[in-house]
Amino acid sequence: MSPPAPASRPRAGARRWAAAGALLGGAAALVAFAPASWLAGALATASGQRLLLADARGSIWNGSAVAVLSGGPGSRDAAALPGRLHWTLRPAGAGIALRARQACCIDGELALLVEPGLGRLKISLPAGPVGRWPAAWLAGLGTPFNTLGLGGTVALASQGLVAESAAGRWRLAGGATLVLEDMSSRVSTLERLGSYRLALAGGDVPQLTLATQQGPLLLSGDGQWSGRGLRFRGEAAAAPGAEPVLNNLLNIIGRRQGTKAVISIG
Repeated sequence: MSPPAPASRPRAGARRWAAAGALLGGAAALVAFAPASWLAGALATASGQRLLLADARGSIWNGSAVAVLSGGPGSRDAAALPGRLHWTLRPAGAGIALRARQACCIDGELALLVEPGLGRLKISLPAGPVGRWPAAWLAGLGTPFNTLGLGGTVALASQGLVAESAAGRWRLAGGATLVLEDMSSRVSTLERLGSYRLALAGGDVPQLTLATQQGPLLLSGDGQWSGRGLRFRGEAAAAPGAEPVLNNLLNIIGRRQGTKAVISIG
């Protein structure tokens, strides 16, 4: 077979460049118009099907959805927040800036900086109030929250929290505070159980501290987050005079030891 004519070689090269350009253009279009459902799927996988973005609309870069808490795979428990969660994703330096808004629950605009890298991921949450959610939303996680039927609000604030993953291990810096305000439960006749503060302090071994701010139900405890997960030990008790109306609730919260209930995780 004779070699191709010299004139055909430029045409073959041009076709290869055209094909490469078409592939790159198609990939760029795919990224630019990636549907919001892709983000919903990634979040569902990362959270073990416990935090879901239902009825996702728009694109990854500018979308909205209904925020749902679920008990995980196979669970029939689910609870949705009112209204829709709106978000935007934009390149920011070597990372991606996520901004989210939701009228019911986020204070102004939630801003997250996500910085991916080779074998690592860094997520930064600026200092300040983050949001306030109804405690009833937790019922979507299933037991024991669906039994407790909690009322009140859960407020989150950041003290410059930074979570960084490298080689499959997470490290936290900064801190965050979760305040459970004016809590109530359908298994207690008391109108209010109290208010509580759960503080997270970053470090090589992040620490958790639970304390009672006020109320007849007394909660306290300490924990650590390590490579093996969360380990927490605490206790619940009734203030003097409130034992009869809190007895059933204490039986649900933890393992009874006399007048107290022991809370053990991990």
